[in-house]
Amino acid sequence: MYEIYYKPLALKALLKMPKNQALLIRNKINALKADPYVKNSNVKKLQGIEGYRLRVGDWRIIYHVDHKVLKILVIKIASRGGVYK
Repeated sequence: MYEIYYKPLALKALLKMPKNQALLIRNKINALKADPYVKNSNVKKLQGIEGYRLRVGDWRIIYHVDHKVLKILVIKIASRGGVYK
């Protein structure tokens, strides 16, 4: 089972959004613990940079998986238009 870690920028984004939206996003991120590559939960590998993208409605979560220590690092959480900048 993987452990979830957040960068400060990702935590800040979660704290700023409405509580119901933040809860939904945290639940989706926690579902990645069992399998961070599951296809049916809107996960795609990023092109051009290392990492993966999880889509939750209009929000995107960028994360990196470290297989050696079974760690998922959530790098960024932002709306669809601003996450890739």
